[in-house]
Amino acid sequence: MTTIADILRHKESFAGGGTVTLAPDATVAELAGTLTEHRIGAVIVVEGAAVAGIVSERDVVRHLAAGGSLDRPIAEIMTTAVVSCHPDDPVESIAETMTERRIRHMPVLDDGRLVGIVSIGDVVSSRIRQLEQDRGQLEQYIAG
Repeated sequence: MTTIADILRHKESFAGGGTVTLAPDATVAELAGTLTEHRIGAVIVVEGAAVAGIVSERDVVRHLAAGGSLDRPIAEIMTTAVVSCHPDDPVESIAETMTERRIRHMPVLDDGRLVGIVSIGDVVSSRIRQLEQDRGQLEQYIAG
């Protein structure tokens, strides 16, 4: 069974690890710069060590489309009802949750501490790697 921890380990081996965070008083302009700089789609908003929310590119677009300003704090546009997962959660169940709830990014918490973030792309890539591994094992079994 593949877990969220496996995805985080795989991401760290390619991207160097680390989760990008901002404080709630960061501006929408700062958020846009951070998303661009790190080439990511969402940022976890933290107050101290606690997750206060999550804010994505879509939140920025909706804010600007409604006439919002770039100098407003991201606390005004972030989602505060954050759906998170645990490193030991199976990828299959997180994939299901993300699909059903239309969530593209999910913080990973261990004992309330932020340890990473997974995207729907990370989950799909993990599932594909698992399917390829299963196929290889079946081919070996058949070739016997």
